[in-house]
Amino acid sequence: MIIIPAVDIKNGRCVRLLQGRMDEETVFSDNPAAMAKKWESEGAEIIHVIDLDGAFKKSPQNFNSIKKIVESVDAHIQVG
Repeated sequence: MIIIPAVDIKNGRCVRLLQGRMDEETVFSDNPAAMAKKWESEGAEIIHVIDLDGAFKKSPQNFNSIKKIVESVDAHIQVG
């Protein structure tokens, strides 16, 4: 079995939305790259990164945060 952790990004921060609602979020970190490094240190070989702002606005919004993740880890990054 392969477990693929996710890093959801909204306004440059790692969040979890409550039932997919953009106005209901829990912030886990202000540093998505550090969160990705944490998952990699736990053994993740693939990390799924979600640009939540981009999903709702229909165009990429968190490019810089995603770029920092790609530059910070050796794990494969899947972006959605």
